[in-house]
Amino acid sequence: MKEELEAGKELAIGAGAILAGHYSGSVSVHWKGYDNPVTAADREASEFLVTELKRLFPQDGIVCEETPDDRVRLTKSRVWMVDPMDGTKEFISHCDEFAVMIGLAVDGKPRLGIVYQPLTGKLYYAASGMGAFLEEGHTTIPLRVSPESDPAAMTIALSRSHHSRRVDAIRHRLAITQTLRAGSIGLKVGMICERRAHLYLNTSGGTYQWDSCAPEAILLEAGGRMTDLFNAPLQYNRHELQNSNGVIASSGTIHASIVEAARSVLRREA
Repeated sequence: MKEELEAGKELAIGAGAILAGHYSGSVSVHWKGYDNPVTAADREASEFLVTELKRLFPQDGIVCEETPDDRVRLTKSRVWMVDPMDGTKEFISHCDEFAVMIGLAVDGKPRLGIVYQPLTGKLYYAASGMGAFLEEGHTTIPLRVSPESDPAAMTIALSRSHHSRRVDAIRHRLAITQTLRAGSIGLKVGMICERRAHLYLNTSGGTYQWDSCAPEAILLEAGGRMTDLFNAPLQYNRHELQNSNGVIASSGTIHASIVEAARSVLRREA
């Protein structure tokens, strides 16, 4: 995976430069659907990443948020999961909490992940068996999740642009009061890997495989866990791209308790 990791890092930085170039100018916004914006920056970064991945790894499949899914990927054992800009709403509002995310799934498992925040230069990356790291400036830091097991001492990473009453109910049930907010899912999971946070939840079922593949690969190598709301592993390169049963990312120590709290809240709503 060393070749793939180095190539992925270079591509993330290249796509990040495209996003940063657009960020400094006016942003033209289009809508793919309700509450789902896209910009010229998303599309240009998407074209760059897909073109380069096809050139470098012609035998692999590719899934990218901004390109049609041709389903050829279903015949491949290795599939790149690409979000050219995770956090488009933050980009539009001129908040720096957006990221390029490149993941590689092999036989349905997340094996490599890169999350790059262009305006800060933070580069999270990992590959199976090679550890997880954060490059920032001229410093490279090994990532390892917190061993904290007391929920009262934990911090939950929350969305910058979405408020969820379900997530509020789950964290109150766990007695977690400390919060941090960020835009990109990859950056929220990065907070867990950096020990700045301990968990993140998405209960809406509105995330997709390109949202979770790269962050999960990094989180797993940092010692954390990611599952759906029912504690089932996320499977990649499925016919259905949506993570319809939600996502729980955590440092792992109270993952089962988070799942139970989520189940309790969902049962109460039923």
